[in-house]
Amino acid sequence: MHEASATHAEHKIIYFWVWAGLIFLTGVEVILAYEQLLQPVRMLEVLLVLSVVKAALITLYFMHLKSEVPTMRWVLTISVMGCLALMWIFFFPDAQRILRLGVR
Repeated sequence: MHEASATHAEHKIIYFWVWAGLIFLTGVEVILAYEQLLQPVRMLEVLLVLSVVKAALITLYFMHLKSEVPTMRWVLTISVMGCLALMWIFFFPDAQRILRLGVR
């Protein structure tokens, strides 16, 4: 019984660190959005990457994908990469066009 409670406590610690990491990444996103430290397109790229990292942490730990079979993880990874590729193809050219027109 002692081993089960020790394992449960270890999982709580892992979840706490993942939660703390998510809060930190959210803080970085908020600072980037309000301070506008980068050019708009670069800032969007950084924010998208941070969002993907946060989504990966959430799906791996809180949705328990980490303990799934590798095939399931690959299917999800390929699907997410396909969505990101479509966003890259359609979103960023329009963002560049809008920036060139001077509409903000």
